[in-house]
Amino acid sequence: MHPPLDRPHPECQDVVQALKKCHANNSKVFFWRCDDAKTNLDKCFREEKKHMLDEMNKNFAQDRSNEDVLIMEALGQKVSFQEYLEKDKGYAKAQQENAAARN
Repeated sequence: MHPPLDRPHPECQDVVQALKKCHANNSKVFFWRCDDAKTNLDKCFREEKKHMLDEMNKNFAQDRSNEDVLIMEALGQKVSFQEYLEKDKGYAKAQQENAAARN
């Protein structure tokens, strides 16, 4: 199953057109004739999705860091939750026990 073909897919427009043309030229009985076009479309959509996710998440670490600072300020804390966990001996022991149980 693929996303709707009527929404814009700038990176895959030529592949979308090839699939539409294949469907128009072949009977619904012989849809399997368009398998290559469908495979190419799926590959293009995967690459398009990867590119979109990479673009959306390129500043993730910085945004997350900014959120941590804002949360610490809002709660009046001096250390982040992650820093607190790293200093918590009980948490470190539980992490080690969980890792040992998984192995």
